[in-house]
Amino acid sequence: MAHAYAPGLRVTRQAEIEKERVLPLKGRVEVKVGDRVTANAIVAKTELPGSVTIVNVMGLLGCEADEVPELMLKQPGEAIEEGEVIAKTKPLLPFLNFTVSKVRSPIKGSVEKVSEITGQVILRKPPQPVVVRAYIDGVVTEVIPDEGVRVKTTATFIQGIFGVGGEISGEIAIAVDGPMVELTPDLIKPEHKGKVVVGGSYVGIEAIRRGVEVGAAGIISAGMSDADLKQLLGYDLGVAITGHEKIGLTLVVTEGFGRINMAQRTFDLLKEREGLRASISGATQIRAGVIRPEIIIPLPPELIGEMEITVRAEDGVRTGDPVRIIREPNFGKLGRVKRLIPELMVMESETRVRVMEVTLLDGTDFVVPRANVEIIED
Repeated sequence: MAHAYAPGLRVTRQAEIEKERVLPLKGRVEVKVGDRVTANAIVAKTELPGSVTIVNVMGLLGCEADEVPELMLKQPGEAIEEGEVIAKTKPLLPFLNFTVSKVRSPIKGSVEKVSEITGQVILRKPPQPVVVRAYIDGVVTEVIPDEGVRVKTTATFIQGIFGVGGEISGEIAIAVDGPMVELTPDLIKPEHKGKVVVGGSYVGIEAIRRGVEVGAAGIISAGMSDADLKQLLGYDLGVAITGHEKIGLTLVVTEGFGRINMAQRTFDLLKEREGLRASISGATQIRAGVIRPEIIIPLPPELIGEMEITVRAEDGVRTGDPVRIIREPNFGKLGRVKRLIPELMVMESETRVRVMEVTLLDGTDFVVPRANVEIIED
């Protein structure tokens, strides 16, 4: 029988996970090889230069450009406060102070440059501190001088299909009785503050808002509505890269858009790890260089056994198999294979690819490249 090879999400009880943690520009590394770090530990830090503000002192004082340096009360390198006088003219006579013109700083920061050519003064706001945290509990295996580190851990590792929100960590808390149960607002309690709340088949916008209200660190659910996602973000996400949204928590969807039971293996693993601290990221990219949202649960020594080397079997997809679309325009939608088409089909890009016909959960049939689907567990 004809079949297609389509990778699925990785769900692993135990794996070696290594993460590179680097600064956006050179700075200082705070740890050394062999150090054991927690998820929130700062491993590297630097400072981003503050933004500049240009003040036309010549125009404000009504003087010549070459007179500006001698009228400055603050010199390059000196700190300034917002509203502080940084330059002023001299009175026509000692007792005629009302003839003095003054220039006040519009920002807090420092004087960077005084130009006697243009008569302008460049002010710079204070530098912005930037820190990089370990993200996972583990051991530093390598230091990248002036840039960052690599951290390794032994962990349960679960990939999702879609997510929003950045890197966070918190204890796993199971809020539902099984993988088929919807995570409703009443199931999210005040005691879930700071925790990663695990639901089952579906999470709606009101439950997500309830999670934000109680201060949950994150929510993991099998499915959600694309309409709720748009309402949550306030815009249509399209094919953008996620992971930087400020929605109050991080959300990881493990199965797809719509109501679908969480894979039993995924739910069982999360339930087994309840009470352990997880690191999760909602970062998703569905174009070239695919990035999956992830759940990493570092294991204490007593739970580490013989390393699991299993990766989801790629024994092909066949007629009737449940699949998930992993590319636009139907990203995240679920269905079943109706027919594997043996002939190559010419796509809009003029490439010739193997395709299949898929029936979505709403009964709609459409043809999709085989590379754009992955098998999901029934």
